[in-house]
Amino acid sequence: MMLEVEGLRVAYGPVEAVHGISFTVERGEVVTLIGANGAGKTSTLAAISGVVRPAGGRVVFDGRDLVGMAAHTIVAAGLVQVPEGREILARMSVEENLLMGSRGRGGAAALRGVWERFPILAQRRALPAGNLSGGEQQMLAIARALLASPRMLLLDEPSLGLAPLLVTTIFEILAELKRQGTTMLLVEQNALRALRLADRAFVMDLGRVTASGTGAQMLQDEAVAKAYLGG
Repeated sequence: MMLEVEGLRVAYGPVEAVHGISFTVERGEVVTLIGANGAGKTSTLAAISGVVRPAGGRVVFDGRDLVGMAAHTIVAAGLVQVPEGREILARMSVEENLLMGSRGRGGAAALRGVWERFPILAQRRALPAGNLSGGEQQMLAIARALLASPRMLLLDEPSLGLAPLLVTTIFEILAELKRQGTTMLLVEQNALRALRLADRAFVMDLGRVTASGTGAQMLQDEAVAKAYLGG
């Protein structure tokens, strides 16, 4: 088991956003969390990655308890998040953003791998990252995460705000990562795309897990279809 989340609670002052949820992610698996805005999905990722400290519960990554661990230490352990909104450094060049993300891992050889995987970034390498399109910025955010040598990726709304053609491009990238055996925990507002990609899925509502199953099972679930797949 790569990731075990048990009884996770997340609170912001007196307001509890996540109410004791539990789930697992196996090595090489893609697991998705789906649900409406405010369901607690992003708070769950933030607690796993160390951005916020859980109010309770356990987060165990490859046998190590992450609760209380600093975010940069969690990254060093191999758990790397692609945040909602990308959080690129807009005034720095594409290449500088990648070098910041790599922190010396792999050097020029690692960058060559990025240019081969994302040729559009190679073409834009000297441009300020803020000049990229939304889809290109999302590719940059994913590429930056990959340069950190992740053993598991957390992805928070990778298709948010993108045109349909760019959504397809991003999910093609994720599908290729899956074929290569990358373990992923995906939060995604496009439930149809997410469920098609995922091995397993958990539905969240108001901070609780209300349904779970394989991606295929959730695609056929009438309640899930009505709530998240347009009927």
